[in-house]
Amino acid sequence: MDERIPSGAAIVVGMPRVLLIEDDQAVRDGLSMALGGRGHAVDAVATGEEGLARLASRPPDIVVLDLMLPGLDGFEVCRRIRAAGDLPIIMLTARNEDIDVVAGLAAGADDYVVKPARAQVLEARIRAVLRRTGQPSSPVPVPAEIERHGDLGVDRAALTVTKGGKPVALAPTELRLLLELTQVPGRVLSRQYLLESVWEHGYFGDSRVVDACVQRLRAKIEDDSSAPVYVQTVRGFGYRFGPL
Repeated sequence: MDERIPSGAAIVVGMPRVLLIEDDQAVRDGLSMALGGRGHAVDAVATGEEGLARLASRPPDIVVLDLMLPGLDGFEVCRRIRAAGDLPIIMLTARNEDIDVVAGLAAGADDYVVKPARAQVLEARIRAVLRRTGQPSSPVPVPAEIERHGDLGVDRAALTVTKGGKPVALAPTELRLLLELTQVPGRVLSRQYLLESVWEHGYFGDSRVVDACVQRLRAKIEDDSSAPVYVQTVRGFGYRFGPL
């Protein structure tokens, strides 16, 4: 049996499909109604088990996932979704606590919203995630050839990455982050710049989403993620790609 979760259903123009996994009925009903009124087709379930089953039978374009679920909690649901595919995930957390946010991002979430979630904020995050998990754009012309950075090969036209000639499976946000960094090798990019260019967050964005994505990216492209060669930290400033 193929357990890979589809990366998303075909998005009907103006009607992206959202799978909402939330055990609180009042929150579930309120967000379903609000998002539906803003042009989303919402499929809402109460448990992680139901959510995973629904993914297989009715693939969404994005998952909005409460972390504090009964039974199979949101962290485990997030890990299973991410292990099986690159479906975009926004997590809902009841508290803006470091341990919850960091754990959820480390599990593979693309972004998060703190409850009580205002519908317009959640809807804006959904739109932003769907935009950036589509075709990543670049302000510079797309080269015809594959870029070579040490053992890494980056094909901006095909949106593929290889290491040592072997494909590297990157989630869409990880790919966009790598494309942003490799546009300007050696240049330090601040977390705020990356939040605005990759995540489309404004001034009040949370840099933890950048740090978590960097860690996931390093785990996939570095020989030793504790001693990175490609994505390097410049303490107090941000990140740079290389020099190799």
